Amino acid sequence: MLKKIILLVEDNPNDVELTMRALKRNNILNEVVVARDGVEALDYLFGTGKYAGKPLEPLPQVVLLDLKLPRVDGLEVLKQIRSNRRTSLLPVVILTSSDEERDRMETYSLGANSYIRKPVNFERFMEAVKHLGLYWLVLNMPPPGVNQ
Repeated sequence: MLKKIILLVEDNPNDVELTMRALKRNNILNEVVVARDGVEALDYLFGTGKYAGKPLEPLPQVVLLDLKLPRVDGLEVLKQIRSNRRTSLLPVVILTSSDEERDRMETYSLGANSYIRKPVNFERFMEAVKHLGLYWLVLNMPPPGVNQ
């Protein structure tokens, strides 16, 4: 069985720390790769830039993707993930502070698997991360041939 890696794409250091604490507190001990902007996320997934030469497998079990990112925004990252045959079925959960209806509509139309608004309250955020981990890392069964 392959490692179940989480790709966290988040530019805010406080949100990265909060997410890491929430994962650890909920005993989600998977390896977490943090990409601090859209370019770094795409480099990780496609083995380019600073990840040139990195094995392309395993793919992350889930991508937690913020929308408001420097260099390449989350919508473009999602478009590129969905347009590549190797990553097109990769589960992508939008984890953002945006409550804009147009953001939700656009991410779902681009193929996001889920849209979660970051709770401002720490305890609610802890609960959200717990459910995220349980669902995407334990209960969800990926398509045949994807990280099994």
